[in-house]
Order: sequence, then structure tokens, then C-alpha cells
Amino acid sequence: MIKIPREVIDRIILHGNVEAPIEACGYLAGRGEEVRVLVPMTNAENSDAHYSFDPEEQFAALDKAKAEDLELIAAYHTHPITPARMSDEDIHLAYDTEIVYVIYSLKFNNLRAFRINGEKQVREITIEVV
Repeated sequence: MIKIPREVIDRIILHGNVEAPIEACGYLAGRGEEVRVLVPMTNAENSDAHYSFDPEEQFAALDKAKAEDLELIAAYHTHPITPARMSDEDIHLAYDTEIVYVIYSLKFNNLRAFRINGEKQVREITIEVV
């Protein structure tokens, strides 16, 4: 399970709408399974089909989380025209098995969260809105 405040979900949706038609992306920082802060990032790929983080922004996000005594517990991105699911590309590029992958579909207006293991097996987890 991952606990996400309603205001953070609203900011993910806003970020997605602002960046459309490309995928918006960023980190969610918090403690344990509870998100506290959204850290929007630039989609370095500028693509509507996949995303990648700018390395400098990644380091800045990590520094921001540490300064607030938080951890980067999830990566989020949007799917402008496809469902909120782990695409083949998402699975292939999901290298970090310690974080949750949160996806919001702009077209279908839904948010889902996933974990992935080292064998690239995907498991959906529950989102609790707090």
C-alpha cells in the first residue's frame, strides 16, 4: 500500500495536464508508505510514450528529500492517452525495485500504483487517499 494525500494527487493531475501531450514525471517523497511531498521533474525525453529524469534534477530531488528528512519512495508519471498501467517500456526501464511506480492516466482519469521486482514482475498495490 501507498498513502497519498489528496492534494498531492491533485498536483500530479495538474502537472499531467500542464505537460500534455508529453508524459509528466517526478518523485513522491515521504516516510515508509506515506507520501508527504511531490517533487515535479522535467521529462528529459520530451515524449508522449516514455519519460526519463534529468540527472541533475534527480540529485536535487534527493537533496531536497534529505533536507526535509524524507526519502524518495515513489516515482510518478502520466499517460496522456493510455490507461494507468505499467507499459512494456515502463517495465523495461523500471530499475529501482525499492520504490513504488505511480501512474495517472489523463484520458481515463485514474491513478494506480505498482511495485516491480528484479525479475520484472509487476504487482499492483493499493493507493489509500489520505
